[in-house]
Amino acid sequence: MRIISICPSNTELLAFLNAEHLLVGIDDFSDWPKEITTLPRLGPDLSIRMDELEALKPDLVLASLSVPGMEKNVDELVKRNIPHLVLDPQSLDEIGQDLLQVADACGIDATTVHSEYLTVIEDIKSRGNRASSRPSLYWEWWPKPVFTPGNINWLTEISHMTGARNLFDDNESANIQTDWADVLERQPDYILLAWVGVLTSKVKPELLKKRPGWNDLKAMDHIHVMEEELYCRPSPRLIEGAIRLGKLIHPEEFEDMELPCFIKEKQL
Repeated sequence: MRIISICPSNTELLAFLNAEHLLVGIDDFSDWPKEITTLPRLGPDLSIRMDELEALKPDLVLASLSVPGMEKNVDELVKRNIPHLVLDPQSLDEIGQDLLQVADACGIDATTVHSEYLTVIEDIKSRGNRASSRPSLYWEWWPKPVFTPGNINWLTEISHMTGARNLFDDNESANIQTDWADVLERQPDYILLAWVGVLTSKVKPELLKKRPGWNDLKAMDHIHVMEEELYCRPSPRLIEGAIRLGKLIHPEEFEDMELPCFIKEKQL
């Protein structure tokens, strides 16, 4: 098959299926695994150059509505009658189902990797349940205006399974635009900066010190920059993010947990 992925999470799904060799083109932001570095780039995920995509004669294009604005790409794929699959996962279970769906579309047996995926999730949950405290986590997706995930989001799920809670899990939405005053009033135990689309090296935690009420924060000594690629993309790499989060907030339960083989082998 000739497959094109037009967002990073779908590229990563193929990698976990050991099917990255089927890729003939990718979006500009796909950056993992390293085997994809020589593939043709077709533009940012919201501005895919469709003429170039069509010229590659794909058997299947993988799109995802987890990227706001991807609908226009999907509309163009429909208009051009290009075979495609649109994913829109909001939970770890749905990501697992996407593994099976993409595998089925590619004629791949995903039974083993899906089973391993579910097993490591249960291990993380077990460790999180043993934790002696349940700190509140403020996840910052964007600094100005302030955006943070709500209850219908994989980061709420990851927070819970590692023995914590999302500070905004009382809001029944996938993402929330709020303000710093609201965050300050809620008094999180941890502040976790995962700015969407921003390299870890470019995130500036010192900007928080300029916000009103900084000295009143009980989390002022618990501010951490989190890898955007491990927390903001709906792919199995969220498992690596969950393990890292567990080691951060509950080291006594997670310090001996290693990455599962289906992740580790892709990092060699």
